[in-house]
Amino acid sequence: MEKSKAIHQVQFDPEFKGPLDGIRVIDLSRVLAGNMISLQLADYGADVIKVESPKGGDPLRAWVVDGHPLSWKVYGRNKKSLTLNLRKDAAREALLKLVETSDVFIENYRPGTLEKMGLGPDVLMARNPGLIVVRVSGFGQTGPYREQPGFGTLVEAMSGFAYRNGFPDREPVLPPIHMADMVTGLYGAMATLIAIRAREHGECEGQIIDLSLLEPAFSILGPEAAWHRVTGRVRERVGSRSNTAAPRNVYKTKDDKWLAMSGSTQPLAARIFAAVGRAEMIEDPRFATNQARLDHREEIDEIIGEWIGERDREECLGVFRNAGATVAPVNDIGDIMEDPHFVEREILIETPDEDLGTLPMHNVVPRLSETPGGMTRPAPKLGEHNAEILEMLGYSASDVEHLAEEGCI
Repeated sequence: MEKSKAIHQVQFDPEFKGPLDGIRVIDLSRVLAGNMISLQLADYGADVIKVESPKGGDPLRAWVVDGHPLSWKVYGRNKKSLTLNLRKDAAREALLKLVETSDVFIENYRPGTLEKMGLGPDVLMARNPGLIVVRVSGFGQTGPYREQPGFGTLVEAMSGFAYRNGFPDREPVLPPIHMADMVTGLYGAMATLIAIRAREHGECEGQIIDLSLLEPAFSILGPEAAWHRVTGRVRERVGSRSNTAAPRNVYKTKDDKWLAMSGSTQPLAARIFAAVGRAEMIEDPRFATNQARLDHREEIDEIIGEWIGERDREECLGVFRNAGATVAPVNDIGDIMEDPHFVEREILIETPDEDLGTLPMHNVVPRLSETPGGMTRPAPKLGEHNAEILEMLGYSASDVEHLAEEGCI
């Protein structure tokens, strides 16, 4: 596919020093949640070392599209790769040497596995009492489900999210994206920085962060449990509508596009009604309050949907925006890559890529005025930094060769 000429081009800067410069992170995780944690830290200058199996590395490398590991290229950026066969004593010792010089250790093995490998937190923190150990798992280090396999799909179902997602007359819908992993990654990065801050304040040396995928996924449901306790009912699926405000839905335009709209306050609802030529609706008892509108949302959707269905998307956007109503286009990724707001704010960036020339991906998030993040390097080849890292730990070139001969790296 031809790339958009509007996307901001960036160059990797190996000399970039971000606000987390000096923080070393060992990422022993696989797939997404742990990679999301270390990506956030790497984007702001942390020295992230991905420790991978010499046989294939992180499974993200195997998620290929037309022969290209696109997920790895995005989530592996700004990191280094060290291969270690942790079944070998010499490889485990190399990892422990690295632990001695590191601040953070991220892992996502099933609870108990790291201990069986002889690399439990007690062993790690004996070598480095100031180490912050981030333990990512499906259901946490304790509880009756602790040993069950915990993939994002499973916790998206068990958390209550899938039950609430979709339409009332159809099956629950799992998200088509890695929602649980992404949310967990953000929580994990925040928790890591809290632990670093606590260590700086002298409140502790190191500590262990017990981070499940289940709890972050559940947290995004907000006051669901409180609502259930107060009402005694279970909230059901409502499609693109809302349980808390109306109007709220997606509507199809004359040119087969979609608009999303939300009238979550009284003034916004009034503006939407006025924009579709029905200003009097806000005085109608059926629509005069938010609760009344929720009780009659089918009628509201019919009125708004009919008005939108007679007009093209751009005309609708103009009318609603001029009225101060809350409306947005339902963009596909093609729309996003040409959207002037995405372009001007450089939400998407075009990075150099040795296989594809350049590759678009999301920019560093969030934006800091004085200590922004940056791009230091593309996602590494498997074991690309073996010699660099091991020699930093005191291994000679011949030592590195011997480790390779022994199948340790």
